[in-house]
Amino acid sequence: MQDQQSPLHRFVLAIDQLSKTVGHAFAWCIAILTLGTCFEVFVRYVLNDPTSWAFDMSYLMYAGVFYMAGAYTLSRAAHVRADMFYRLWRPRAQAWVELILYVGFFFPGILALVISGWGYGAESLRIREVSVNSPAGVPI
Repeated sequence: MQDQQSPLHRFVLAIDQLSKTVGHAFAWCIAILTLGTCFEVFVRYVLNDPTSWAFDMSYLMYAGVFYMAGAYTLSRAAHVRADMFYRLWRPRAQAWVELILYVGFFFPGILALVISGWGYGAESLRIREVSVNSPAGVPI
């Protein structure tokens, strides 16, 4: 008899595989970020000819790596926890606690950030705001 998996179980496995694949792809951004920063340090301090793009590249790429690393770490259950009690619970109890915490705190927190930032983002797009930290004037 073949092991039958429920549609929900297959869906969760597919999401985990997607998170793993995206996490591995974004891991290459760390190498690109390192090379870009090393290049900027070299041309700035050795050649005395700083670039106009390196700050923006490092700033934006680090943000992407940070967010994607968080999702990847979550999919691999590798976040650091103060689990004095949590580790002693059965997996079903752990799952319930995580579900309650995500529904009660994580998702409402993200929703609050989206709602509060929506107006700022719309205004930024309307006036075509650019970064004041960069001579390249990257749109923000």
